[in-house]
Amino acid sequence: MNAQIKISLTCLILFLGSIVFAQTVQTTAQATQISQTAKVTADKIIAVVGNKIILKSDIDNSLADAVRQGQELPPNASCLILEQAMGIKALVIQAERDSLPITDEEIESNIDNRIRYFIGAYGSKEKLEEISGKSLYQMKEDFKDQFREQILAGDMRKKIVDGIRITPNEVKAYFDKLPKDSLPFYESELEIGQIIVYPKASKDADDYCIEQLTDIKKQVESGKKDFKKLADIYSDDEATQKQNGGELEINRTLKNFDPIFLGKAFSLKEGQVSSPFKTQFGYHIIQMVSRAGDDAVVRHILKIPTITPEEIHKSINKLDTVRSKLIAGTLTFGEAVSKYNEDENTKFTGGRKTNAEGSTYITIDQMDKDMVVLLKDLQVGQFSQPKEFENERRKKGIRIVYLLSKTEPHRENIKDDYNKISQRALEQKKSEALENWFKEKVGSFYVKLDAEYQNCTEMQKWLIPTMAGTAGN
Repeated sequence: MNAQIKISLTCLILFLGSIVFAQTVQTTAQATQISQTAKVTADKIIAVVGNKIILKSDIDNSLADAVRQGQELPPNASCLILEQAMGIKALVIQAERDSLPITDEEIESNIDNRIRYFIGAYGSKEKLEEISGKSLYQMKEDFKDQFREQILAGDMRKKIVDGIRITPNEVKAYFDKLPKDSLPFYESELEIGQIIVYPKASKDADDYCIEQLTDIKKQVESGKKDFKKLADIYSDDEATQKQNGGELEINRTLKNFDPIFLGKAFSLKEGQVSSPFKTQFGYHIIQMVSRAGDDAVVRHILKIPTITPEEIHKSINKLDTVRSKLIAGTLTFGEAVSKYNEDENTKFTGGRKTNAEGSTYITIDQMDKDMVVLLKDLQVGQFSQPKEFENERRKKGIRIVYLLSKTEPHRENIKDDYNKISQRALEQKKSEALENWFKEKVGSFYVKLDAEYQNCTEMQKWLIPTMAGTAGN
């Protein structure tokens, strides 16, 4: 495989990442251009694919953003980025030719997700608007065409590679070609199942939380106390709340938020404080700070009912009985998870714990310290004793841990790491299919390329139509 093809495949393998990267670049560029004092040069069109243009500023902003993020750029970085941009345009054109479906709701959802990301990065909606010089509404309008293209390009890519599979022989052939001195080294990875139950607080403990929150609500509504200060003092949600007066930025469409909380929040008018209500985390009151459509800023106070030693002991006894059945073989782990597990995070993973990437194979540093202690003397196939713990929101629970598998630290090999290797081999096969698609289709697109970029190695496949007279210089 020659150098030109290797470079092209690298770009294509990174294609999906480039979509996310492109939208990040565009948003960040708009947010930073306001504060830049460097001399602004005239923009120009450097490439045309079909009826779609690529500006020099698109490439320059991508390069500048990559530098700001600390990425090491190759000498031909501008050529690589332009090739990716032209590839996206070609995919969009083909998606339009094939009439791939896309809805305004899909575009809006993608824009909202990206806006929320940058609100988190800059600290607040107001800060993002200040830096960008635009309101959220203006930003959303500006991004519509860009996000439409990104979604269509992604959908077209999926259509091209849909149905591509890989055989064990292909995986082995892929692995055999890898330089053995560059194979990654893996730390010990474990696959862990768990069954969690949360002790139920007494009615008296529940009533006390409701009384506290009712009193706080009265103090706020009377004007005697500030909600933010009371949240700092009384909220039990230390992980995310007490540092900023209980303030949260939420969106009605968020899937990872408690639906009861969202429903209550969006029923409030600005300045209004809710009555106490219960979610899976405890008891809350919410104050609506501001709202714009499906976006809102709220403050909230959480009170977690106190769990007594007696209630903890009851839950330990319950899981001890479950453990005995598991060991005796009268109950399978899957059955136990379905019947007893109360943990929302492992509800759809068969009780298996996952890391931030969604993998069920996790390393020691990705576990809480209490779980590390539980696993210390556990062998594969064994169940731990029921133990008390606190989750990230300080909610007390009891859990049994099941060690399903454990790997030793090792250099990558096809026996222990077949799934990882096969996934990479499959991605390479998809990238080759995409590369072949471009070779077949490039002649069907009108292409015009600025002379500055015509000597790029990556551009040679795009210049084929030029020689046929379908593109200008």
